[in-house]
Amino acid sequence: MMQNYDTIIDGKVLKVFSEMEKRVSTEDMVRIHEAFELAREAHAEQKRKSGEPYIIHPIAVANIVAEELKLGANPVIAAFLHDVVEDTDYTMDDIRQRFGDDVAFLVSVVTKKSTGHYEISKQVDNYKQMLNSIHYDIRALLVKLADRLHNMRTLSSMRPDKQMKIAGETDFFYAPLANRLGLYNVKIELENLSFRYRCPHEYEFIAGLIQKDKEYQQERLDAFTTKIREVLAADGINVAVKVIYRAPYSIWRKMRKSGDDFNHIPFRHVAEVMYPCENEQQEKDMALRIYSRLTNAFNEKPCGIINYIDSPKENGYQSFHVQLLSDFGCWEEVHISSERMVRTSQLGVVAERSEDNVRRWIDKFRTVLKDMEFHHKEGDFIENVVTTFYNDDIMVFTPKGDSINLPKRATALDFAFEIHSHIGEHAHYARINGQLASIKTELHRGDIVEIVTNPDIHPMQDWTEYVLTYKAKGFLKRYFAKQEKPTFHFCPNCHPIPGEEVVGFKEADGTITVHKRNCPIAIGLASQQGDSIVSVDYKESPTELYPVAIQILAVDRYHLLSDMIDSITNELNLSISSLSTNTEDCIVNCTITFSVHSFGELLTIIAHISSIDGVEEVKEFTKRQHCYCKRGREKCECFD
Repeated sequence: MMQNYDTIIDGKVLKVFSEMEKRVSTEDMVRIHEAFELAREAHAEQKRKSGEPYIIHPIAVANIVAEELKLGANPVIAAFLHDVVEDTDYTMDDIRQRFGDDVAFLVSVVTKKSTGHYEISKQVDNYKQMLNSIHYDIRALLVKLADRLHNMRTLSSMRPDKQMKIAGETDFFYAPLANRLGLYNVKIELENLSFRYRCPHEYEFIAGLIQKDKEYQQERLDAFTTKIREVLAADGINVAVKVIYRAPYSIWRKMRKSGDDFNHIPFRHVAEVMYPCENEQQEKDMALRIYSRLTNAFNEKPCGIINYIDSPKENGYQSFHVQLLSDFGCWEEVHISSERMVRTSQLGVVAERSEDNVRRWIDKFRTVLKDMEFHHKEGDFIENVVTTFYNDDIMVFTPKGDSINLPKRATALDFAFEIHSHIGEHAHYARINGQLASIKTELHRGDIVEIVTNPDIHPMQDWTEYVLTYKAKGFLKRYFAKQEKPTFHFCPNCHPIPGEEVVGFKEADGTITVHKRNCPIAIGLASQQGDSIVSVDYKESPTELYPVAIQILAVDRYHLLSDMIDSITNELNLSISSLSTNTEDCIVNCTITFSVHSFGELLTIIAHISSIDGVEEVKEFTKRQHCYCKRGREKCECFD
């Protein structure tokens, strides 16, 4: 049996050697052979959970690094040796002496810490260790991704609990990391393997639907792609056209987001039109030429274009997307890309193997990570790395035309904090494409966003629910941490406000809950837990406002509504949140919602409105109704 494994091992490692011989020196090939022999000796007695010799795993990782990621000699050597220090008696000094500092560095990054003490947890500390390597190089991350990719490809041999742990790590951290590095194929494979092991039934169900859809749509899609080739060939344009189905995880995510079933998910597949172009400067011209010919032959969906050539995604993705009406009466999504663009989407950071290109990626990546650490020193750094890396990005613009990259589903509030923390802190409202909008409005690719500030505006607690970026989250977290902690909690049933007659009840955890004295809950507590009653000094604050609503019944006349609004806005300088009014047979029924500083302020407004000519009665529109009927209380039914 071992002889059979020896043959398998020799065959697999020969693929690595053959791939590397094409692009490295003879001296480096000698080092690669030596690294394999050392790894083979070190892991000689070890087996994987599947029962096969352990050395098959380092060979597979080295093959991914060599063949799929197209890296050089040292990363391949590190791939062979990546588990040697962690799992055998060899030390990092042994690696350094045999293969040099560079290989030792790469191996050290992918070697898990053996300490029993971790800053947060073993998993999170390992994530941070890998990300810290970006300060020097990006190849270590690529070796680790290759290691994770092979582990996911062979996960079936693991116990279910181990599968869940490894799949969870992959979905949480490694797939987003691959996305940020522009490794589209790696990202897709990782997230789908994770989905397969986390939710096997859902994965198999969607995979089955995709296969049936392929069979059902094949004739129509063959006709569509054939026509594309013929239209372009008639103009002397040689292209490769193929249909690419979205993977199960992508379909599942779309189904969850939209609430639609599989058959109602649009664009379950795309048609990729790939053209050769030796001159990068001419790629856009050729893409537009192809677009022009295709839209002469097919109807184009209005507003169905996305130009990722001029506005690439943050991970470097470029293409020209257009939606065309096929002869079968269906809208089809078509991606027009040069061979270079397709290669870049697959290899990302290593697509162009020049030092300058890799350095640009490292600098960009490092800047983001440093910025995150600055804005998040309290321990949620990893979560924000994942949020930033995982989301597809959108490009929006300032009124001056400056572009800002934000995660998909970011809001105008995220945009404000991205410009400057001061603008975010005092963001009042937005203008999106010239239209007035709330700062909580979700943005879309291409939006032109203007933020209007007001020094009297300060962050509200619910802002945290409307931001995605680490800058916005970090600022709000620090802002609210500095605020005075509330002395009291308030009854959600009676909603007391300063100036009302209130009573407090001390809870088991030492906090105090404030109720109005006529609150049914307070009455019940007083009868059963009287010893927990405490005195409460509930004073108004110049910065705290409390929402209230009043209902007004009046006889209609000219300027009636204006007089009522004037009592609130001009006399007391309060803002009205909402106003609804209905007039029937000259009788006006009006409800106004606004915020006050105290109960006394509410009473003042009610008194002012009660004195307006034509107003018959004013009452607070809550369970505690206070009535100010001009008919007199003995004739009033407000309290019945």
